[in-house]
Amino acid sequence: MNVISRIIGRKATEDFAFTDAEFEKVGLALKKEIDGAFGRSLAIREVDSGSDNAAEIELVNLNTPHYDIERFGVSFVASPRHADAMIVTGAVTQNMKIAVEKTYEAMPAPKLVIAVGDDACTGGIYGNSYAVLGGADKVVPVDVKIPGNPPAPAEILRGLLALMKKIRTGKITAPSAGVHRMPPSKP
Repeated sequence: MNVISRIIGRKATEDFAFTDAEFEKVGLALKKEIDGAFGRSLAIREVDSGSDNAAEIELVNLNTPHYDIERFGVSFVASPRHADAMIVTGAVTQNMKIAVEKTYEAMPAPKLVIAVGDDACTGGIYGNSYAVLGGADKVVPVDVKIPGNPPAPAEILRGLLALMKKIRTGKITAPSAGVHRMPPSKP
């Protein structure tokens, strides 16, 4: 009888809310800002400069069906040459300094940089280590810092919205709306 009641009876997941109203509100505002600044989606290249993977897990969560960040005009790309912005996670270690610099150099202008997580923002608990240079701003110019250990997906979205607002107010330049940027060609 217990097995039959579990099959037919009310399930525990039936009361689960599949939407987060605050996340949706911030996401729609972000989409509007991205459309105004770029006239297309925002392409992001993520660089792990020595993290504990906490921030990466939250970035991956943004791509899951629950959050589905692509519906707001944000996508993650494999090449810095296709990226509008770079997200740096983790404190920049001595052995990752060159990788962060090369990724930054490979990006087309205006080279937007976002530090995600306490380690990327300040160096975190590893900041005074002999193997760590510090936060991302010790290696590349950072436009927006999103603190947290790790920051929740909604906080990451708010950070991206802050970046778009900086572009709109002219504190950062962005490409003309509707113009697809190509990386500089080599002679």
